[in-house]
Amino acid sequence: MELAVESVLTSDGGLATELEACGHDLSDPLWSARLLLDAPQAIRAVHAAFFRAGAQIATTASYQASFDGFASRGLDRDEVVRLLRRSVELAVAARHDAASEANEPSEAADRRWVAASVGPYGAALADGSEYRGRYGLSVDALRQWHLPRLEVLAAAGADVLALETIPDTDEAEALVDLVSRLGVPAWLSYTIDGGYTRAGQSLADAFAVAVGVPEIVAVGVNCCAPADVMPAIEVASSTGKPVIVYPNSGELWNGRTWTGLRTFSADLAVQWAAAGARIIGGCCRVRPDDIAAVRRALR
Repeated sequence: MELAVESVLTSDGGLATELEACGHDLSDPLWSARLLLDAPQAIRAVHAAFFRAGAQIATTASYQASFDGFASRGLDRDEVVRLLRRSVELAVAARHDAASEANEPSEAADRRWVAASVGPYGAALADGSEYRGRYGLSVDALRQWHLPRLEVLAAAGADVLALETIPDTDEAEALVDLVSRLGVPAWLSYTIDGGYTRAGQSLADAFAVAVGVPEIVAVGVNCCAPADVMPAIEVASSTGKPVIVYPNSGELWNGRTWTGLRTFSADLAVQWAAAGARIIGGCCRVRPDDIAAVRRALR
């Protein structure tokens, strides 16, 4: 994936949010990854909806997919590999769907990208650990846990890996080392609280993990409050890499439901672009209509 710094790309929004809006129950330890088994065409349809709304990047349903998680459902290794590959295949198919629906030539699909989601170890625990970090595992142990999934996703045909919602620098170090060894492009995106990672490290230290690593093609933040984005852009920009931001809607999850006000807006997206962000989208509770508004504003 090559990112022209003079352009601003639009990524998608909350995949799981849209699947739930379509009537799918995701109250499951596998979350949206369960539908790779049960309703793959629903995932493809949501990817296509975000592409139609103007997203240029679709992020796959592999965030909470893991060998451990699927093994608990009785799936063997070959079956898990097939599902991880399916997550990429569905997004690739959706970008062709979007091009076809718009009567675009087949090569127009190449102007859209697929990012294979690599969620943190804490996501696979399905207990909110990704918003705390500090799992009690060494960097080497985290490398060993992530490697099998990374190897599959790196070879599945995505344009870039999305190392996303990373809560601390230990896990970032493990992941950055792995993509460097594999020689595949990836972005690194932290989930943050104010000016710190969820584990309490400074953003300067967090983004420093990616400095000097050519495989990391962008750095930034996601699954955070929109108000936290602007200060993070300044720190991320100091790496010299393009900056990616895709926060939540601004509502708060209390463990049972979302509360509070939506603060995500296209006007904020314009401000983030002016501050230096080069990939802008949304995470939880950000819908296709929101992405369409962002795309119009950024044009």
